[in-house]
Amino acid sequence: MTVATLTHHDDDAQLSRYGYRQQFVRSLRHFESFAVAFSFISITTGIFTTFAFVLATGGPRGIWTWPIVIVGQTLVALVYGALAARVPLSGYSYQWASRLANVHVGWWLGWMSFAFLSIVTVSVDYGLVQVAFQPLIGQAYTPTSAALETLVVLALQAALIIASTRATTRVNNTAVATEVIGIVGLTVLLIIVAAIRGLGHWSNLGSTGIVSPVGYYSWLGPFMLATLLGAYTIVGFESASNLAEETFEPHKTVPRAMVRAVVLSGVVGMAFLIALVYAIDSIPAVSNSAAPVALIVQDVLGGFIQKIFLIFVVVSIFACGLVIMVTNGRLIWSMSRDRRLPGYQIWRQVPRATGGPTWATILAAVIGGLIALVLRTHTSALVTLFTASTIMPALLYASTVLMYIFTARRHRALAGHFSLGRWEIPIIAGALIWLAYELIILIGPDERVPRRAVLRARRARCRPSGSLLIREVEVQAAACRE
Repeated sequence: MTVATLTHHDDDAQLSRYGYRQQFVRSLRHFESFAVAFSFISITTGIFTTFAFVLATGGPRGIWTWPIVIVGQTLVALVYGALAARVPLSGYSYQWASRLANVHVGWWLGWMSFAFLSIVTVSVDYGLVQVAFQPLIGQAYTPTSAALETLVVLALQAALIIASTRATTRVNNTAVATEVIGIVGLTVLLIIVAAIRGLGHWSNLGSTGIVSPVGYYSWLGPFMLATLLGAYTIVGFESASNLAEETFEPHKTVPRAMVRAVVLSGVVGMAFLIALVYAIDSIPAVSNSAAPVALIVQDVLGGFIQKIFLIFVVVSIFACGLVIMVTNGRLIWSMSRDRRLPGYQIWRQVPRATGGPTWATILAAVIGGLIALVLRTHTSALVTLFTASTIMPALLYASTVLMYIFTARRHRALAGHFSLGRWEIPIIAGALIWLAYELIILIGPDERVPRRAVLRARRARCRPSGSLLIREVEVQAAACRE
């Protein structure tokens, strides 16, 4: 019997002390676990989401808030890693709180995660259709066409997840490779071609652009608001922990996967942002564009390269939605296994160990489809729902870190398992400071955002664009009516 087989049996045996039996085949190793976390983050789509907002509220200089977010989210990922090592179960925050605090706290965190994942699944897939797939094929946007095509995407993702976990991870691995190669290649091309053509300006990196420099670093001023660039993007790394029961040595693999996903996303994303800002030839023109990233790529590299890159991003967005549905399906299954959801008898079934939980995955897809269909003629309500969901990850992170402080420190890590060690207190303190800062920005700035930035964003959304929005899908028809 090999060492790998012994480790596999040890992983399965751990479930018995939680009162569970192994129901899935463990097929995820280091790269697959990392790829799950990386795809949920999806820096390509995240930057396309928020770059226009940053230019309007913080100017090009606002990209320097990105490292702040990376440091903060890395600290949160370390805390999550410590929890994942101690309770290596599907259901992440729900299971951690239920095991380390009590079932009531676990119930609340579980339902909050379920609500967030259900909303963000349809928001990602709706965004794929509206602002990536339809512009790629030249199709005009209508609420009905977007809703129907979103149903098709949801069905494809659900079918793949149910059919085979191995096939799902292979698709996701390919998408991760595509995203990294695409964004790194685009970064290099932007810098080289912009330099050769004389379009690049290093002075852009310190410019406030169309934003007044007066009070730039004031409380809830432009610099603080620009932090949303990363805060909206670097989320979802914890998805790797939701597949702990399908991962080899989850007590070591999952924590490392989460931290590596955040760090790599941070490094690659920062390089891409620097390239974008450097390649801006006219800051006012780009800042007033409906799709600043697409405009920069087109100005520097031409429309053909822009189209090719759009194909890469379609693949990345599909993988992002796929991983979110995987995460939600496993959460539904985990809660149903503990009888925490209505109809748990159905949702907890696992017909095939090599595939996803069939009925839990179908439920995740159906909920997304119902949201898209019911709100297809109420686009303003759809936008409100998607936007409201952006604060939920920060609330979940803050709740989980607080739960760790009050409960998890009493449960010491086993030898050989990932732990925070002597750095535990500074890591926890740093994570709390960061999350408090993030929540203040998310909750407080609405009345402080410059009115002209809001109006400019609305005007931009009234024009057809190829911008690749994901987490804040802005439906053009609704924006034009406001």
